[in-house]
Amino acid sequence: MSENDAAPQVSLRQAFLYWFKLGFINFGGPAGQIAMMHKNLVDGRAWISEKVFLRALNFCMLLPGPEAHQLAVYIGWRLNGYAGGIIAGVCFLLPSVFLMLFLSWLAAAKGQVPLVAGIFHGIAAAVVAIVIEALIRLSKKSLRHPALYAFAGGSFALGQFFGVSFPVIVVLAGLAGVVLGRLRPDIFCQKKPGSNECLLDEPQTFTNLPPLSHLVKMVGIFVLIWLAVVAPVFASLGMADTLSQICVFFSKAPFVTFGGAYAVLAYIVEHAVSLGWLTEKEMLLGLGLAETTPGPLIMVTQFVGFIAAWNQPGNLTQLTAGIAGGLLTTFTTFLPSFMFIFAGAPYIEAITSNKKLNAALTGISGAVVGVVLKIGVYFAWNTFFPVTGFDVFAVVIAIAALVALVRFKLSMHALVGLSGLAGLLWQMV
Repeated sequence: MSENDAAPQVSLRQAFLYWFKLGFINFGGPAGQIAMMHKNLVDGRAWISEKVFLRALNFCMLLPGPEAHQLAVYIGWRLNGYAGGIIAGVCFLLPSVFLMLFLSWLAAAKGQVPLVAGIFHGIAAAVVAIVIEALIRLSKKSLRHPALYAFAGGSFALGQFFGVSFPVIVVLAGLAGVVLGRLRPDIFCQKKPGSNECLLDEPQTFTNLPPLSHLVKMVGIFVLIWLAVVAPVFASLGMADTLSQICVFFSKAPFVTFGGAYAVLAYIVEHAVSLGWLTEKEMLLGLGLAETTPGPLIMVTQFVGFIAAWNQPGNLTQLTAGIAGGLLTTFTTFLPSFMFIFAGAPYIEAITSNKKLNAALTGISGAVVGVVLKIGVYFAWNTFFPVTGFDVFAVVIAIAALVALVRFKLSMHALVGLSGLAGLLWQMV
């Protein structure tokens, strides 16, 4: 760490108050959350420099899982060490944990009440538009070169027509990205301002890097933390129980879901729905509810865990099982984020300058566009053509929501609220 990059002295109390407040207002998905932290911490408080912020963001973009949450953990670690990283990461999530538990219970326990069902019907229809709008944004961000459209088209075809699993698509896209980076390095290079000419790379050397034992130590600590929570579940309920299966499933997801919340969503749809944990309609509803709460959009996983355990409670009451399922899901989903940051942050410059890693991530980002397209097709079909027949109301709401998002830039909260209100009125009629 150079002297120019050194962070100012920020007390743990100051940091805690900031992260605690951020947990209640970090709406807007990863883009909004990252912009909010940049405005507050770089431009406003000057707690970290622009260079450090961008370097950390590039690092988090290389990682699987929720990049905005990982960025908060990194900045917290940068300012106040491991305690600061833990505080930042926990505060970033805590309000959304309690809100999603309540909304999950409302959907599970009261979702069949006609008026409540009407509200949720409207929200589910709007989610189709939300996914399409996300697809448009991802395409503009990820498909920076015509060659990358092949990654998107290939991943869509592999998943839609050949049933290739998401982790396999990630691996294939990463390898193809590395190969393309070697054949066409101009696709991945940083351009000179105002031209297509590549900037020449300067030789880089990295000194004072921690020994490999640092990685081993950090991974070992987090494995022990994971075991301390999930081992009692395995021992008391058995591996066949739903809560144990939730622990296993959501422990694997953070390691293969490159590309943010929608990549996680693809993995969940591929597995959780096919396992009978919840229906396509419930999956749509969970995404809509996650859009209305602060915190990462990936909190939709807590909804999935709650509903899965509620539907298959075993020897527990439905409420107890649901709460346990939701909390275990959140624990196993976000624990790796802390591990990635605490283990990898000291190597940040070496990692972010690695051309092969960046080329692999570029390929994966292109493939995620195709995965999100597959999700959009899947959700649209199940929303517009339910078992009861063609749903005219859902089509109208989805089209109106898409126009509101793309043309009029309506906020997500207003969109979900108005869609729910439309569903309520439709139900009353």
